[in-house]
Amino acid sequence: MFEITINNKKRSFDHKVKVIDLIEKHDYSIIACSVNNRLRELSFEIAQESTVEFLGLANEECMKIYEASLRYLFAMACTRLYPELNIKFNYHISRSIFAQVINDDKKFTQEMLDKIEVEMRNIVSKDLPLVRTVVSKEEAAIEYNKYHLYDKIDILQYRPEKTVHLYECDNYLNYMYSYMVPSTGYLTNFRLRLYTPGIIMQYPRYEAGGNMIPFIDERTYGNTLKKANMWAKTCNAETIAAINSHIDSGVKTIEFVNMCESKHNDNLCELGELITKNIQNVRLIAIAGPSSSGKTTFSNRLRIELMTRGVHPVKISIDDYYKNREELVVDEHGEVDLEHINAIDTVLFNEHLVKLINGEEVELPVFNFKKGQREPVGKKVRVATDSPIIIEGIHALNEQLTPSIPRDNKFLIYIAPHIQTNLDNQNPLSTTQFRLLRRIVRDNKFRAFDAANTINIWDSVRRGEFRWIYGNQEGVDYVFNSELSYELCVLKKHALPLLKAIDSDSPEFIAANNLIKFLKYFKDIDDKLVPCNSLLREFIGDSCFQDV
Repeated sequence: MFEITINNKKRSFDHKVKVIDLIEKHDYSIIACSVNNRLRELSFEIAQESTVEFLGLANEECMKIYEASLRYLFAMACTRLYPELNIKFNYHISRSIFAQVINDDKKFTQEMLDKIEVEMRNIVSKDLPLVRTVVSKEEAAIEYNKYHLYDKIDILQYRPEKTVHLYECDNYLNYMYSYMVPSTGYLTNFRLRLYTPGIIMQYPRYEAGGNMIPFIDERTYGNTLKKANMWAKTCNAETIAAINSHIDSGVKTIEFVNMCESKHNDNLCELGELITKNIQNVRLIAIAGPSSSGKTTFSNRLRIELMTRGVHPVKISIDDYYKNREELVVDEHGEVDLEHINAIDTVLFNEHLVKLINGEEVELPVFNFKKGQREPVGKKVRVATDSPIIIEGIHALNEQLTPSIPRDNKFLIYIAPHIQTNLDNQNPLSTTQFRLLRRIVRDNKFRAFDAANTINIWDSVRRGEFRWIYGNQEGVDYVFNSELSYELCVLKKHALPLLKAIDSDSPEFIAANNLIKFLKYFKDIDDKLVPCNSLLREFIGDSCFQDV
């Protein structure tokens, strides 16, 4: 006999039981479960004392399961209708999946979309089971070959394990590097729309409480992703196998690293030209982006780029304009939200900006974070009439921060790593996970945080990004893609030991395991090949800007 605790209620069993059988009334809103703090599929069998928590789409890990299952469903429908097509998935605008045909002579049409949706709905209505199987890598290669999934075969050579998980559904086999829903009947909630040259597939978002968000045609973000996709093709970095093909012990690796770094150099040059062309009007350069985008290194490199053009910008820290601790308003929980725009003394900040732009001298404040007080002991600064001011931070693009400065006098820059690399064509890598890896490595290197600590606060970081950063991306003057296609080959050896150190009983184990799943496929690149001014140095250390 053993007991299973569900919602503080204990039930006794004398035999193995599947989690899905513990749900008294079959509930399709339950996507997965936590068994003793481990994420499990609903098909998981329990044979010992356990605590079970049912999870729905308001949970981030469940949303990932649902999204991966939808990709499986879409691929299955396409295979049935158009077996000759080779489909590629990427994450795209409006927090959706973008599916495109990568056969040279084919593109999705509205007629094809309509047929695919009918077939997907048909498969869902039959509530077909998705059954997990384990096969050898050789057996997996044979199955993938049947579906012409040669990119999936390519990645198998880098898989350290001898076996592969596959999911079978009505004689269709595939693997999306994720747990799956128990059956197709769970996948009722999705929307398809033609978005030439592909199809946009929307799905429920955990940050929207498990609901779908309205579709927004984000032009700026969409163009950024197009450019990132073109770059991945240009440098042969569309999949992990393609990236690994660059990595050896000699010249090829060095060439790949320098090619990626040259992209940043070219973008900085382009950016410098845009700013100096309009230098008579540009008085404020504002830089913002989500966590671990490389803002500090970027702003230093931009400053140097402008100096080579005879422009000498002055950098001002927004952090020094925090209000004194006693002035901050607490929320309903009695806590202070330091990410809120109201935590910054915007009145003083604008007063100083206007004076500097007008050629007056200003004594900058210094915020003492230990005391929680702003101290008027900063250096005195005067800005030349042809020198712009650089500000960088979470609210830099927020109009509420700089209402006194006309839009024509601002040059707005959004920075983020927009990765367009896939594990294989049907499994895109997440930019969010990409940034989390950067932050795990940096937090450990410079703050002595373990990976569990960084993962633990990541949800809070993400909430702040959704609230204060992403909405300001559209309409900026320049988007700087801070991704370096070789960097996961460098970050891997720093991050893997930290992730593997997280105990399986830890609440952070699930997120850590998700990162390990794709990180382990990358070949290594030695740190010594990373230039000292590289944006990547901000995370692994030894940056020439470290003490600037």
